Amino acid sequence: MSDASILPLDSGRYGSAEARAIFTEGSRLRYMLKVEAAVAEAEASLNLIPLNAAKEISSKSDPKFVSYERWKEIEKATRHETASLVEALVSVVSEESRPWVHYGLTSQDVLDTSLSLQLKDYIELIERKLERLIMLLGECAEKYSSLPAVGRTHGQHASIISFGQKFAVWADDFMNHVDRLCEIQPRILACKTLGVVGSGSILGARALDVMERTASVLGLYPVTSATQVVSRENYAEFIWWCALVGSTCDKVATEFRNLSRTEISEFEEEFSKDQIGSSAVPSKRNPIGCEKVSSLAKLLRSMPTVALENVPLWHERDLTNSANERFTIPISAVLLDDIVDTLTNVLSKGVVREDVVKANIEITGGQVYSEFVLDVLLKRGMSRSEAHRILREISSRSRSQGVQFKDALLTDPRINRIIGEKDIDDIFHPEARLEGSREIIARTLRRIKEKFG
Repeated sequence: MSDASILPLDSGRYGSAEARAIFTEGSRLRYMLKVEAAVAEAEASLNLIPLNAAKEISSKSDPKFVSYERWKEIEKATRHETASLVEALVSVVSEESRPWVHYGLTSQDVLDTSLSLQLKDYIELIERKLERLIMLLGECAEKYSSLPAVGRTHGQHASIISFGQKFAVWADDFMNHVDRLCEIQPRILACKTLGVVGSGSILGARALDVMERTASVLGLYPVTSATQVVSRENYAEFIWWCALVGSTCDKVATEFRNLSRTEISEFEEEFSKDQIGSSAVPSKRNPIGCEKVSSLAKLLRSMPTVALENVPLWHERDLTNSANERFTIPISAVLLDDIVDTLTNVLSKGVVREDVVKANIEITGGQVYSEFVLDVLLKRGMSRSEAHRILREISSRSRSQGVQFKDALLTDPRINRIIGEKDIDDIFHPEARLEGSREIIARTLRRIKEKFG
């Protein structure tokens, strides 16, 4: 780690080495050279430039010939990164090939198309990580499908749920994100080689052919139309997707944080032997992984605002998007990478305290079963309004008197003339309330299997 680092991404604190490597300046050079090579090859295949020139340009479009140091040295004078790259490439090819370097292109063709190559590699990485996260969620959903838990709304005990259903809901959410990513790829993995204002003015009638062949070689999608730049809506959509996935991760982390509260204690993050929770309180075990997810997600959610500001540019383009995209795109991608990794680690190593999950169902003295008592009363002919009123009265009385809800029901003549003691006993069994949850979980597991095998 260098003491010159400013951003924690640069110091290696956040993001995997694999994700960070995609967005380094050295990688940016390799991607840009790859674009120059692909365009030259496409143009030669259409007899627009000499084949020998294309072969030489392609072979020399490599950091072995155009070094990072040379590129940046030239840029100090030109103050233009793409022109500096072109100059460096021109300097290493033969005189016969020089006129055909960067032929028909403008700088933004190379910048936007190389960015698409970065995003292509990143998408392959994040898809693998999301698949692993989804598989883990599916395993937890199945493992805890028969574990009854209290479901909470407004922070209050509401009804019985399978603890595994929480994980099934999250798995579905993340599968929806994978679907969204597949749907937006033709827009965010854009190849554009149409020149100065997007009109293909140099290559004329063959401009679209060059772009389609280049896109095919690079595994990208040719734009339908563009100005000098690819429409910034595309990158706003990618950044929005990152923020949306990060927000779902935050949702999961927030639930785990709440379940980790001392008063609830249904979940606990892994806490290693030498780990310290507090410098002052030796007994503390804080959910720091989940808190990191929530913290980074807040920053990630700020990025779409900037990306949307980049949509309106002057005429065929200006530079008001350029500087900030050097932050918003890699930061969004690397933050999401870290968030997904952290949440996966929490999920794979955390502990569900099943005994506490079951015990917490009963801490309201059986009030959580009132929904099922209401159901029986309705089925036996009592009106909803009357049954609801009576049960509210019994609930309030049992709370104020510290009496179990079940006992309060058994001693209330309005109830026991309709529901006998055995019927009431049958109601107060949480395992009997999991049939719907288990079917929901089974449906999610089928979807995971169909998607990932």
